[in-house]
Amino acid sequence: MQSIHELNARYGVGHKIQFSSDLNGLVTLDIENPHATAKVALQGGHVMQWNPRHAEAPVLWLSDQARFVSGRSIRGGVPVCWPWFGPHPTDETLCPHGFARVVPWEVVDAKPEDNNTTSVVMRLAESRQVEKQWPYLCDLTLTINIGPVLKMALSTTNNGDVPFVIGEALHTYFQVSDIEVVKITGLDHAEYEDKVEDYALKRQFGDISFSDEVDRVYLHTESTCVLEDPGLRRKIIIEKSGSSSTVVWTPWERKAAEIGDLGSHYGWRQMVCVESSNVRDNAVTVAPGETHVLTVQYSTEGL
Repeated sequence: MQSIHELNARYGVGHKIQFSSDLNGLVTLDIENPHATAKVALQGGHVMQWNPRHAEAPVLWLSDQARFVSGRSIRGGVPVCWPWFGPHPTDETLCPHGFARVVPWEVVDAKPEDNNTTSVVMRLAESRQVEKQWPYLCDLTLTINIGPVLKMALSTTNNGDVPFVIGEALHTYFQVSDIEVVKITGLDHAEYEDKVEDYALKRQFGDISFSDEVDRVYLHTESTCVLEDPGLRRKIIIEKSGSSSTVVWTPWERKAAEIGDLGSHYGWRQMVCVESSNVRDNAVTVAPGETHVLTVQYSTEGL
C-alpha cells in the first residue's frame, strides 16, 4: 500500500497535487490547476469532484451523506463499475457493479501537463480479494485528465491466454438544479431496456425528461448525450468512445428513501446519472493480448 508520505514526496512537490488521509483511512488526491480543481479517492479509483473554474456550480454531484469507509462505494462523483454491471451473473453475494469501486487502486503517475491540465494514472491494485472474484490475468488502469474538460479512459488489458467478458460503466452522477426541469438529448430512437418495468424492451422517442423513477439501459448506441439544465443555465456534453450502451438513472423519492445515502433535503432532486458503459448485450469480450478502452469526456457550455 502506498503511504501518504511516499505519494506526496513523489508527486506533490510544486505540482499542487496533494495526498491526504481522513480518520477512516480513506486516501484522497486533491488537484488544483489554472483550469479546475478535483478530488480523487484511491479507493475505487473514484473521481469524487471536478470543478472547472468557469462553472458556477459543481458539475459532478456528491451526496452530503456519502459514506467514506473502507470497502464501501462512495455515493456520487464517478464510480468505476467493473468487471460486471448490476448483480454478479452467478453469485449475488458479490458486490453489485463489481469490485473495482470498493478496492484500493495505486497511483502510477500524477503530473502537470504543458497545457496547464493535470493527468493522473491509476491501476487496480492486486489483492487476495480481487483474485478470489476475478481469476483472469489482466491490468485495469484509469487515466484521468483534469482541466476545463474532464477526460477519463478505462483500459482493460488481457494478459492471460483465454478470453474473458467484462461489463463496465463510468457511473457518473451529474449535479442539476432540479430533476424535473432538465432533459437529455442524443438518444432519440435508441432501443432501451426499462429496469423499472422488469427490463421491458422499448424505444426512445424524443428527448428524455423526468417525472418519476427512471432506470434504463440504452443499447447499441455510441451517441453523444447532452444534459440541458435551464435552472443552472448550462449544458453538460457527454462524449464517449469504446462504449456501446448508455445508462440513465434517477431514483425518485421512494427509491431514494430505500437507498438511504442520497442526501438530505431531497438530494436526489439535484442529481441524475448518465453512464457511459458496455453492459447487458453490449458486454465486451477481451481476447488474450488485447486491450479494450472506454473513454469519456465531459464539458460544459452556457444554455
